Amino acid sequence: MSGAKWHKSRRSGAEGNCVEVADNLPHVVAVRDTKDRDGGTLTFSPEVWSAFVSDVKTGKFDI
Repeated sequence: MSGAKWHKSRRSGAEGNCVEVADNLPHVVAVRDTKDRDGGTLTFSPEVWSAFVSDVKTGKFDI
């Protein structure tokens, strides 16, 4: 993950229940827990990540 530029959503609260995303890497989007930054990283293709974000925005996962 060398060179990753991590950021949180502007909607993240102060409770610390957030994830950070690095979308500046070639061919991969990385996601990690803000409370455990050394605990591991999930990686996704940019296409899969884009589809996930789109589904979240349209409410696909709303209960």
